[in-house]
Formats: sequence, structure tokens, C-alpha cells
Amino acid sequence: MQNISLITPQHWEEYALLDSGNGKKLERFGQYILSRPEPQALWQPSLPEKDWLEEADAMFERGQEEKPDKKTEKTQTDKGDWYIKNPNTEEGWVMRYNSDLLDLRFKISLSAFKHVGIFPEQASNWEYIAQTLQSWQPHRENPHVLNLFAYTGGASLASRQYGASVTHVDSIKTVLSWANENMQLCSLSDIRWMAEDALAFVRREVRRGRMYQGIILDPPAYGRGANNEKWVLEELIYEMLTLCKQLLDEKRGFFVLNLYSLGFSPLIVENLLHQIFPNKDLEIGELYLEDSFHKKLPLGIYGRFRY
Repeated sequence: MQNISLITPQHWEEYALLDSGNGKKLERFGQYILSRPEPQALWQPSLPEKDWLEEADAMFERGQEEKPDKKTEKTQTDKGDWYIKNPNTEEGWVMRYNSDLLDLRFKISLSAFKHVGIFPEQASNWEYIAQTLQSWQPHRENPHVLNLFAYTGGASLASRQYGASVTHVDSIKTVLSWANENMQLCSLSDIRWMAEDALAFVRREVRRGRMYQGIILDPPAYGRGANNEKWVLEELIYEMLTLCKQLLDEKRGFFVLNLYSLGFSPLIVENLLHQIFPNKDLEIGELYLEDSFHKKLPLGIYGRFRY
């Protein structure tokens, strides 16, 4: 059995998980503090509720549950409203991620689905990507990297900073615009933006015989593509991984899979990757953030390898 690693980012200065519990997390993003839902925080908070209310510049509250989608059988519960105490948070702001390898900037904004434009735990994967691409220099010029379900582009920016030719795929045009703003904040350019369904895009790339030296895959549990294509993780992840194998350069490459789906375990990721990418030196584990009171909040399962 593969050893299961637990990893957390080491280089955040402008982000901190202050407290967690009772289905919520209290976080500092740059100069502002936010309270948001977190379904995996099943324990009790360490700080009293009054401290959360006093410290938070904005608090997200979920709306009433909607009726399940008949096609996906899923219920959307993430949509809700922000209650703003500090009006400056409504305008959005910029925060920085800086390490020995990376210097990135991100626009932070309060969305109607509790997200703010960044997943801080993913910094561990950004570092992995940067280490890989740095190790290839100067022997491998202009590697091609494909980022699927790419959101606002943290992994795309990390790849581009090391000279990779990056294709960034996400089905939501407003998210692509957000990622483009982040690219400009980082003084980078020439990322290829694709407003498409990720699976449809990958199927087409396989037909075209395209090849990538790096693939980053961060699919949601369920969702809709640019043309209302249905994505259900349990039904389509095997096909997606099989297609990604066909796109990945056999001579030199890296692959990063990240899943945030309740009910999935690292063993599922291990079985999938061992079967589809045999004889690779896999790293399997969980990403987490540790709050100020040393409670560890799990925030995703990852599997990755490079060669």
C-alpha cells in the first residue's frame, strides 16, 4: 500500500486559518478576515462566537437549500449571501503568495458561492509544479502544461512563471476573466484561455494527437460545462484520467490530481492512478490547513507523480 502523506503549505504570509469548527472556518486573506462555511469542520470552534463576530470583516451565510437537480440528483447548498461589516471587502483586494520558488498575486473577491478566488491549501501543489519545472531547466525548453477545471489559475500562474506554455481550461467565462486579471497582477502573459467543458476539450485534444508535459486536474464533484454538459465525478473520472494518460508525454512529464469531494478517500485516488498510470512513483495524500489552535482541517485529496 502507498504511504499516505499529509501536507500543508509552508510559505503563506498573507493567509491564515484563524479558527475552525461548527461547520465554519475563520480566515485571514491579506488584510481582511472572513467567516465561511466548511462542511468538514465537525468539531467545536476554539474561539467564542462573539470573537468570530467581532473579528470578521464579512460573513457568508448559506441560503435555503434548493430542490435537487433531476439530472444530477445533487442539491446546491453553497449559494448564499455575504454580510458585510467592512465595506472595503465588497470592492475586492489583492493578496500575495511568496516563497523561494514563486511570487504570485491574486485578486480576492466575495462571490455568491462562498468562494473568494483562491484555495490556499493548493499552494502545496503550486510548489510541486514549480519544483518540477525548475528541475527541467535548461534541459527542457517551453514545456506544455494543461490545467483542467482551472478556476482562477494558481497552478497556471505557477507553471507560466517557469516558462511553460500553459493552456487553461474552465467552462465559466467570468472565472477566465478573473484568472486573466491574476495573470496581469503577476506580470505574466500569453496563457491560452479556453472557455470549454474540460472533458470535451480533452477528448478533442486526444483526437488531434496533442501532447503535454504537464497536466493538472482539479475536478469538482459535479458541475456543468460551457454547453450544459453534465459532469459527475464518480461517473466520469475514470474516462478523464484515461484520456489524460494519452495526452501526457511518455518521455518527461508530471501529473497532479486534486479532489475535494466528501466520501472520496486517498485509497480511491491510489487505485485509479496505479491502474491508469502503472509503474509511476506516486505520491498520494491529503491537503490540510492548520488553524491557530492546531486543529487540522482536511481540504482535498491529491495524487501526483513526475518523471
